[in-house]
Amino acid sequence: MSNPVNGAPPRLMRLAVSGSVVVMIAAGGLFYYASQVASSKRQASSQNEIVVNIHPHNCEPNALTVAAGRNSFRIVNRSERAVEWEILDGVLVVEERENIAPGLSQVINANLQPGDYQITCGLLSNPRGTLKVTPTAESDAAAKARPSMVAFVGPLSEYRVYLATQSSALIRAVEALNQAISAGDLAQARDLYVPARAAYQRIAAAAQRFAELDNAINARADYYEKREQDPAFGGFHRLEYGLFAQNSLDGLAPVAQKLASDITELKQQLLGQPLPPEQWVSIVSRNLHSLADIRTNGEEERYSHTDLNGFAANVQGTRKVVDLLRPLLAKSAADLLPRIDAALAALDDQLGSLRAGDAYPGYDTVTADQRKLIADKARTLAEALDAITPALGLSTL
Repeated sequence: MSNPVNGAPPRLMRLAVSGSVVVMIAAGGLFYYASQVASSKRQASSQNEIVVNIHPHNCEPNALTVAAGRNSFRIVNRSERAVEWEILDGVLVVEERENIAPGLSQVINANLQPGDYQITCGLLSNPRGTLKVTPTAESDAAAKARPSMVAFVGPLSEYRVYLATQSSALIRAVEALNQAISAGDLAQARDLYVPARAAYQRIAAAAQRFAELDNAINARADYYEKREQDPAFGGFHRLEYGLFAQNSLDGLAPVAQKLASDITELKQQLLGQPLPPEQWVSIVSRNLHSLADIRTNGEEERYSHTDLNGFAANVQGTRKVVDLLRPLLAKSAADLLPRIDAALAALDDQLGSLRAGDAYPGYDTVTADQRKLIADKARTLAEALDAITPALGLSTL
């Protein structure tokens, strides 16, 4: 009779070992199969993506041709600094992705109509590329099936009034900031930067359609070759850098004067350029996606840490658009309204919970968990807003 080992006969031990080997082989086979399926899906997905490489001084390719409809662009940052990539229709931004980190990539999904566009290639000083979008049977059919715009005339007219009112408030706020800088009052200028910046953020979604003006008013130092030391670096963030990082007014007077001029031009563009209904909600949604995915990292107001004021102003601008569209949504998408209102209230409440009296604290005091909550609620709101365009029959393709 065989001697037992650890209480088990050798034959049973051999069976146990054999069974383990079978299980390991099966598990390995399942893992290999799952890996192959995942790889195939990634490969299929990547085959549908148009890859654009951003180099330090150009993009590759810099001339693209795609069919009208939904297109996916994978933007690979092969430079040594964060970059943005935009699709431009004349002076207007069609789609964009900000703050793509060095060595990483992001995907932009764009629903494009036939036409000739431009693409930006990293630094603002880099030459632009071209994007040609050719028509398809689907795009031709969509153009013919476009819904009546009569219902949107009223809400869009009211939104134009809102932009006029808020633009005037922005001009006054920037002029007050300009006067404080001209008077050499650093403390007053620092105080006035905050309401001026918030005034801009209330209309930021609409303002960001204008590529050149928005860059002059709102571009961060990252997008200039010499960063903060670049002579072209201006606008709000150049003032912010001087006021809060350098604690100095040196060299800021001409920057403030140029900002005041650009803000006046912005108002004229906001009131002079048409805003198609199908783009109206998308610009607001894009602004919220940017808040969720990028701006909650604190880089937007990196010198003053006044990010929360801007976030709250973004919510105010978003609420105005929702309220103007509320009668149309009540008829066509009544079930969507509670979702949007709940998301708006949740983000508003989250920001409100951080207030101390009438003021928001510096964003550098906001914890990582609190930043994540803001991002999550902003993303939920953006996704709810994404549903408005198809719900109102405004999907173009």
